[in-house]
Amino acid sequence: MNEDRLAFLKTVPPFNVLPDDVLEGVVDLLKEVHHPKEGMIYLQDETKMRGVEIIVEGEYETFFYDSEQNKRVLEYYRRGSCYGGVSILLNKKRSIRTVIAKKGTVVYFLHRHDFRELCQAYESFFHYFTARYGERMLDDEYAHFVKPSRAPEENAIASDQFYSRRLEAIEFRDLITCRQDAPVYEAARNMAEGKTSCLFVTDAQENVIGYVTDITLRDNVVARQTATDAPVASIMDTPVVSIESTAYVYEALLLMFRTKTRYLLISRAGSYIGFISRNKLLSDQGQSPFVFIQSVRQALSVNELKRRWEEVPKMVYQLLNRGVRAEIVNQVITAVTDTIALRVIEGVVVEMGPPPAKFVFMVLGSEGRKEQTLLTDQDNAIIYEDKANEQRELVREYFLRFAEIISDRLNSIGFSFCEGGYMAKNPKWTHSLSHWKRNYLEWMAESNPDKVMKFSAFFDCRYLYGDPNIMVELKEFLNQEMQRPLDSFFLHMTNNALQYEPPLTFFRNFRTFTIGNQQVFNLKKTMTPIVDLVRVYALKHRIFLTNTGERLEALQQQHVFTQKEYQELLQAYYYLMGMRLKKQAIQIINDRTAPDNYLDPNKLTKVEQVTLKEIFKVISDFQVRIKVGFTKSLY
Repeated sequence: MNEDRLAFLKTVPPFNVLPDDVLEGVVDLLKEVHHPKEGMIYLQDETKMRGVEIIVEGEYETFFYDSEQNKRVLEYYRRGSCYGGVSILLNKKRSIRTVIAKKGTVVYFLHRHDFRELCQAYESFFHYFTARYGERMLDDEYAHFVKPSRAPEENAIASDQFYSRRLEAIEFRDLITCRQDAPVYEAARNMAEGKTSCLFVTDAQENVIGYVTDITLRDNVVARQTATDAPVASIMDTPVVSIESTAYVYEALLLMFRTKTRYLLISRAGSYIGFISRNKLLSDQGQSPFVFIQSVRQALSVNELKRRWEEVPKMVYQLLNRGVRAEIVNQVITAVTDTIALRVIEGVVVEMGPPPAKFVFMVLGSEGRKEQTLLTDQDNAIIYEDKANEQRELVREYFLRFAEIISDRLNSIGFSFCEGGYMAKNPKWTHSLSHWKRNYLEWMAESNPDKVMKFSAFFDCRYLYGDPNIMVELKEFLNQEMQRPLDSFFLHMTNNALQYEPPLTFFRNFRTFTIGNQQVFNLKKTMTPIVDLVRVYALKHRIFLTNTGERLEALQQQHVFTQKEYQELLQAYYYLMGMRLKKQAIQIINDRTAPDNYLDPNKLTKVEQVTLKEIFKVISDFQVRIKVGFTKSLY
């Protein structure tokens, strides 16, 4: 009997890595157990594991139950599979999944005390289970169900619903419309009869082309003494902003803050089915961060904006603790920083008077990618329209002064000056549209490693304020130029991205350096390969989105990445982002120190350590792929 068990164990990972004399000892510890057909052996996160089980005959059906008792992430463990090791080591001895034994299932049982002794004595044995866990945590659905349950406060429950609730679950109002040639008084009468503060204006084909609100009537009719029999099209507001009914509530509010609209049209299958107001959404959210963003919009001074920014770390920490995904937290931070910057810009425009030319204030780098953390500086630039020679100096003088005031105020609020000088207050980064086109042409056509390293952030540029048509023209120009052969440009961009290697040694230990009395690695630099390499792929395929997650999604839709590659990279990137945000928030809130990007792996749990190691492997594999794709070399 023992000889049969020994022969069997030698075929079972990870027992097959143990020395023969150790395996002989393990055989003596095994107990044969027979499970009844369809018997529930373990219940996820409830049943305490007494030990690990090696399947000899039959099979285990393993899965997670969702809130409606549906089976999710279904997997089968058959002969030679081992169940329970990960649960004992990394889930406080509780079964990670629900397990049902099928007909004729026989297992060998090894007590957890004996199992742990093997883990302590043999690193490769231990690593088998931790590596398996790390690999699985890269699966977004698996990771979602593994998250530990909490008993959050009432406002946290509301927050969780907020981030998972779709617009179609919200009660929205029916559209009230009138034709564009209808007189203003008729539109006002329709609003009164419909008891609505927003009426939508349609053209002859019944397409919605604008809207009228109570504020429209006040500002565009009463204040201007416009005749009430004038056509409503002459006083309506534009543009109309819409969103699909399947979108999440938080996405709708982000869109409203980004476009400065108070009303959203709701569409389904290409038709408008109603609308909703920002006030309605905000009043439903109670403690949501978007109430906070609204308070930022209403701030009246630079000092008040500074106080609001100082409250952000606490909000970020609470969101992450509630299990809100890092990519959503990034969007919240971006909404806050954009709102602060807009309030500053609007204030400076009022003080200095109307600009002498159309322009765009654009943001770059992490801000341009909507991936800001709590350690953030200014990265911005100004593009203004080309003017006649006699006006050039006047226009340039205005915008340089304009940029200097904005930058100084942002610095006083808490957005420090960029050490590299990539700010609009730097005369190099405030120029006419034709000058900016020449900049991009030089960076692409006369590319070299130094230029690529310095100017890659300018390919993450995003509109923030001004005339959006200028930004549209710049992107159209880039789209045309990138259809030319740019092998040297992409080669240098790729090599620049490949210079950062994941901090993992050949023996799968963390590669660290000394800061003070700690051994650390740089989280930001660890994430850099994903950011840089996804940017290369996006530009190569003329995708002009700037956010890393959005770029990845677009690349997957174009079949540049498989679904598996997309999910692994997305999960890896935002897992690192979540760690980075939480660490910075703790530094600010608990330590009252300036945040940084350094992480001491010795302060992480075993779960976090093994997950990081698997993430580093994903990044490394990604780098190998791009070496082959862009440099045609494995060296």
